[in-house]
Amino acid sequence: MSWTATVGGHSHRFTDLRDVLAKASPPRSGDVLAGCAAGSAAERVAARTVLADLPLAHFLDEAVVGYEDDDVTRLIMDTHDTEAFAPARSLTVGGFRDWLLSWEADTAALSALAPGLTPEMVAAVSKLCRVADLVAIAAKTRVVTGFRTTLGLPGRLATRLQPNHPTDDPVGITASLVDGLLHGAGDAVVGINPATDRPSTVRALLELVDDARQRIDAPVQSCVLTHVTTTLELLEQGAPVDLVFQSVAGTQAANRGFGVTLDQLRDAREAALALHRGTVGNQVTYFETGQGSALSADAHHGVGGPVDQQTLEARAHAVCRAFDPLLVNTVVGFIGPEYLYDGKQILRAGLEDHFCGKLLGVPMGVDVCYTNHAEADADDMDTLLTMLAAAGCSFVICVPGGDDVMLAYQSLSFTDVLGVRAVLGLRPAPEFEAWLASVGLLDDAGRVPVLDPAALPALTSGLGA
Repeated sequence: MSWTATVGGHSHRFTDLRDVLAKASPPRSGDVLAGCAAGSAAERVAARTVLADLPLAHFLDEAVVGYEDDDVTRLIMDTHDTEAFAPARSLTVGGFRDWLLSWEADTAALSALAPGLTPEMVAAVSKLCRVADLVAIAAKTRVVTGFRTTLGLPGRLATRLQPNHPTDDPVGITASLVDGLLHGAGDAVVGINPATDRPSTVRALLELVDDARQRIDAPVQSCVLTHVTTTLELLEQGAPVDLVFQSVAGTQAANRGFGVTLDQLRDAREAALALHRGTVGNQVTYFETGQGSALSADAHHGVGGPVDQQTLEARAHAVCRAFDPLLVNTVVGFIGPEYLYDGKQILRAGLEDHFCGKLLGVPMGVDVCYTNHAEADADDMDTLLTMLAAAGCSFVICVPGGDDVMLAYQSLSFTDVLGVRAVLGLRPAPEFEAWLASVGLLDDAGRVPVLDPAALPALTSGLGA
């Protein structure tokens, strides 16, 4: 099926759903690289005109990546909840946007609708939204999850404490861990990107963080972000695995590039569930996504040609949804300027990813970040962080000084999060907040004060610092 729209006296033709979605996307370098971007602002407006009038039900009839060729498409279609979709079945994409902005679309209604939405539907409506729309709609959408802390509650903003080290040195990792905890970080997860995927190294890091957790009796969950096959091996060995991690993408071919299958994810989740290590919940998976991952693996082709990177990103969120995650985050600026060129594109992509994930019922967080060769700076990240916090983002990632010395990119610092919490009146996860108070890391107003570690000998000695 094809469509035509006229803008400024010129007729624009779109060959299929994939083409309409790609041409309607806001400008980004990755779509230009893939050869699917609109050739002009007029063509983009024409595509959005077509998209606005397209029935949501059409997305159930036309796949952007072939059903027979792609297990992600099969997952999306085979698990679609027709009963949940019924209230929105009669809407067009433009009508859906209007409804999402209405008072009737409250938290309960959005939660009930989530299983009935496909990633292509939410990607489509995001392309018709301004930045303010993405914030306002996401702020009404709540996805609450739990393991040792409860995440996603109103008025809360959690953090992943990322104590990476270029050689996986336990002393360096412990120093970063202490620094983060003293700044009230770590309520979403203590998550380490290992410099090597050797099982022995990964197990040592898991044991380091788990030992520290027990010494100081902190309600945190840990994760070493190794490949799922390594985690499976360590689970079989009895290692203290809290969360199963894996980077995922929106096509079968892209996931193959990550060396992972949906069956492996199911096996690892079942193995972690069997340990029953959670206290307030037992959601045991953690996924990372990011616009451009399919393109970078040359796995971005669908029916008839390239699929735009934001639609593929939303499809990755549908993969995450299938495994009942505790945490999902997009590493929004990490892949580089080839995919998101500058601060404006990173800002838009971060808010889109958060919006789409939340509408699909995914507990969405964001790594507010950029690589050093992108046309972006800390001011851009401050803007994105503030808008995400206003939009009800579940968690963000923070590293010592905002500079990850192992992955060599710029993220948020611990004090960045303290600042936005103070401005917007946000707090840590409740179990973690209670622990902070119990060890003297909150003042009478419930704020994390700036303290000398020497003033907290019980905490620092418990961590071996």
